[in-house]
Amino acid sequence: MTSATLTPAPERRPDTPPDASVSDLRLRQRHYVRTLVVVDAVVVAVAVLAGFVGRFYDTPVVGVEVPYFVILPVLAVIWLLSLKGARCYDDRVLGYGADEYRRIFSASARVAGGVAIAGYAIDIGVARGFLAISFALGTALLILARWLARKRLHRLRGKGRGWSRRVLVVGDAPHVLELVHTLRREPYAGYHVVGACIPDALLAPVPQRLGDVPVVGSFRSILEAVAATGVDTVAVTASGELTAGRLRRLGWQLEGTDVDLVLAPALTDVAGPRIHTRPVAGLPLIHVEAPEFRGGRKLIKAFVDRSIALLVTLCALPVMIAIALAIKIDSRGPVIFRQTRVGLDSKEFGVFKFRTMVTNADALLAELQAKNETDGLMFKMRNDPRVTRVGGFLRKWSLDEVPQLFNVLLGHMSLVGPRPPLPSEVARYDGDLARRLLVKPGMTGLWQVSGRSDLSWEDGVRLDLFYVENWSLAADLTILWKTLGAVVRSRGAY
Repeated sequence: MTSATLTPAPERRPDTPPDASVSDLRLRQRHYVRTLVVVDAVVVAVAVLAGFVGRFYDTPVVGVEVPYFVILPVLAVIWLLSLKGARCYDDRVLGYGADEYRRIFSASARVAGGVAIAGYAIDIGVARGFLAISFALGTALLILARWLARKRLHRLRGKGRGWSRRVLVVGDAPHVLELVHTLRREPYAGYHVVGACIPDALLAPVPQRLGDVPVVGSFRSILEAVAATGVDTVAVTASGELTAGRLRRLGWQLEGTDVDLVLAPALTDVAGPRIHTRPVAGLPLIHVEAPEFRGGRKLIKAFVDRSIALLVTLCALPVMIAIALAIKIDSRGPVIFRQTRVGLDSKEFGVFKFRTMVTNADALLAELQAKNETDGLMFKMRNDPRVTRVGGFLRKWSLDEVPQLFNVLLGHMSLVGPRPPLPSEVARYDGDLARRLLVKPGMTGLWQVSGRSDLSWEDGVRLDLFYVENWSLAADLTILWKTLGAVVRSRGAY
């Protein structure tokens, strides 16, 4: 972990004033919101027109008593107002998380239900086919448009050009550094830390830094620090000096300033469905449900895994035969490489892969250990001389892992799960790492869609443990979908 040592800050040079960057970010934010409004208006107009054309393309509308030339624009305006009323343009939900999509779906569903009820009550006689096509198509296109806008925003944020929130972190030095590290791990989320406030006892008369984060004040000068840095978010992390009363007063002081107050709990890497807030005696107690490792949902997961694996295996048989012939022609040795891995409850099994290395690869490993390009317990080398010509191609496109479908059919693995470890790795597991063995390993997982071999050992472990603690069928389907993109980009595949 990054050291929590406070260091003197270098003398500030007279560069661009802070207000310029603040105004620039706010301009980007307003531009992004306006773009969403325009896109939503176009999508709603297209959906309403498509619903009308789809319903009446082969039916003459001459003589129809329903005034569609009035209903179409009125419906579009009501739909857009519903999106605004559901706070679909609130910057607190834009660009990250599922709440943005839920609000769009909820607003569209409310309009659809309201129009249906109103039409029935006053007997307007609006064609149900028109409404069904309009709302089904419009809701799908609205969500798709938001997804595309979000992807573009994430790319811009990764390049340092996207709209992001300016964050002031308040707390003890070690917790401030931990929160900063967490926020920087996912820059696309849009939280840019610009300063920190630490306990009064640690504040020195000279400028200080926590890592590369400037210390801009103490707990007594949070409001002054907010004004000086131009932040729009104050993130409070753990500290013994930040009592409930002090936090409450801070919330009062930030009222009317357009600055959000967020609390970062000490508990991390727990997904929302396991967290429930319960007000008890005026305290917002966070109840964390235990992860589920047995039961009906696991049976459903196993059924879905094997059903999809069987279907994909049947479709992929011609490709597998072609790969087998290419391996046989390229180099001597077996087509399938079977390696012992550790699965659920520490049980060993043989994982199937297309052979991508020379037959004496294990014997050559000792000579290459000094060239290991990853940390932790794994060995990874970008230009491994043991990899064959066909093997390099298979690894680039993850085709070497296709035979693991048979491991899924045999019940050794899941389609989605932690990376299957070697027995030598498991022998060095501590208590935390051993939790990876509470679920079946997967053909793909968060580690694959997040960079695979480009990840550090620490990040790979963190992602695996996050999956173990928070798995769900919906998350599995999302990871499978993202795996297609990861394979096409071939990021971290070597």
